[in-house]
Amino acid sequence: MIGDIINIIKDYWLLLLIGQYPNGPLGGLANTLILSALSIALAFPVSILLALARLSKWGLLRWPVTALVYITRGVPLLMLILWSYFLVPLLTGADVPSFYTMLTTLVIYQGAFLSEVVRAGIVALGPGQMDAARALGHSYMGAMRFIILPQALYNMIPSMISTFVATIKDTTLGYVINVPDLTFAASQVNNQLLTQPFQVFLILAAVYYAICWSLTHVANVIERRIARKRAGVVSRQSPASLAQVKVITEQP
Repeated sequence: MIGDIINIIKDYWLLLLIGQYPNGPLGGLANTLILSALSIALAFPVSILLALARLSKWGLLRWPVTALVYITRGVPLLMLILWSYFLVPLLTGADVPSFYTMLTTLVIYQGAFLSEVVRAGIVALGPGQMDAARALGHSYMGAMRFIILPQALYNMIPSMISTFVATIKDTTLGYVINVPDLTFAASQVNNQLLTQPFQVFLILAAVYYAICWSLTHVANVIERRIARKRAGVVSRQSPASLAQVKVITEQP
């Protein structure tokens, strides 16, 4: 078993790493990481816009975006991929490459999930931050840009890394529309060997586990550092300021 796995890695490591490149399209692990990174990079600004729209007082803006987020979060990602793959060429008449179809779908899907993380981070700060910013002369968007969002996004870093982990695993669904990612490369290896599917897909699972475990560990480290920094800020407060806070909170 172990010998078979070592031989597969020795013979097909380049295919699993970069696919058929340079004699064909870039694929394998490299394409998986590129697709995941682009998805998160593009979904991040989308999520901020969706979160701000959901927090807007304008119902004409808030309700359509809320419906979009709920529908996207409630529909399986595989269905969204298939809809995009068949519907976009039908509407545009253009043959869209599967990579861009998968990228667009992941941006919409992860943008909807991240928007809830952003919205929760903003709401968790409380209305006092916005009131203080407006009292200092900031506009609503200025307060969001310079005061609210920096704090909320800093607190969201571990959640965003966890979302990146989920995105890496979601890229495996691109196999159904022939996206040349790591899963597609493993399938090609399996089709060539035919008699060792367990070993091939065990290697695939091990690679995904190693990547996701590493990112999860990074998220845990960052979360602990954020917690220590918050604890340090609280401990550095003077006794006088703490007494003032106590008096204020005890007032009826």
